[in-house]
Amino acid sequence: MLTRRDFTGLVTASLALPGIARRINAQAVPSHSRAINPKTAVMMWTLNKSGTFEQNLERVAQAGYNQVELVSEFKSWSQSDVARILARMEALGISVDAMAGMTLGFADPVGGDAFFAELKTLIPTANRLACRQIILLSGKRIASPAADSEGENPAQHSASIDTLRRAAELLGAANLVGVIEPIDRLENPSVYLDGVSEAFEIVKAVDSPSVRVLYDVYHEQRTHGNLIEKLQQNIALVGLIHIADVPGRHQPGTGELDYGNIYRTLAQLNYTGTIAMEFYSTGDIVTTLRDAREQVLRCFDPRGAMQ
Repeated sequence: MLTRRDFTGLVTASLALPGIARRINAQAVPSHSRAINPKTAVMMWTLNKSGTFEQNLERVAQAGYNQVELVSEFKSWSQSDVARILARMEALGISVDAMAGMTLGFADPVGGDAFFAELKTLIPTANRLACRQIILLSGKRIASPAADSEGENPAQHSASIDTLRRAAELLGAANLVGVIEPIDRLENPSVYLDGVSEAFEIVKAVDSPSVRVLYDVYHEQRTHGNLIEKLQQNIALVGLIHIADVPGRHQPGTGELDYGNIYRTLAQLNYTGTIAMEFYSTGDIVTTLRDAREQVLRCFDPRGAMQ
């Protein structure tokens, strides 16, 4: 298996390749065309049952994407896996938009130091992968006599703010953004942060450009809804958007959500972040991913799908 030192050496060497260097530089320069060319990505875990990581990279590239998002795939790659995968990503022109990898949550009232320490060990890998966003989760709810009528623990809300303020300083120094993701409790009954309304409250209190909200439309619709109004009121705090239809977590158009309206709203709000596909395709993967991306482009600008 790959040691941390081996991984660091391989990734550092790969970043010397001109294509990756160009992508790093491009990410550092704000684009003036994002309003009509929104960034799109694919969350790779959704393709796990369809083939190997490299086979799925090929599919993502064929569908027209140049960004992917990772969970913790890189943690299990061997030395030869890393060399091969990074070379293939370079050849396909694909970069990493966001990555997870944390095992600890930020809402533990006594876990702030451990969270901070784990994040510190993950940041070098993110930077070496030219990944600018790290996905952060809250962790589990903790029972408390002070909990409100819905079982929410105010100590966890406060702990989230305190821990993320510390994380913001670390992230900012590394030119990274942490995006906090609520998860619906139909999927994870024990999770603390289950909706974007509280996530926005937390991010406002943290008051740092290095911490933003990952607005997962699928999770928010399942238990809360009112999607567009919350986007309109909080768009400046949204760092990343994840896409899937409800029910079933399949591609847009298979369920109850009007993604055309959602995308047009994002265009009107001048959203400049990434829109990442995190769904299970019901048909051919390349075709489904391509159709999903082209819908985004059409809704942002009628000419978008032709560019």
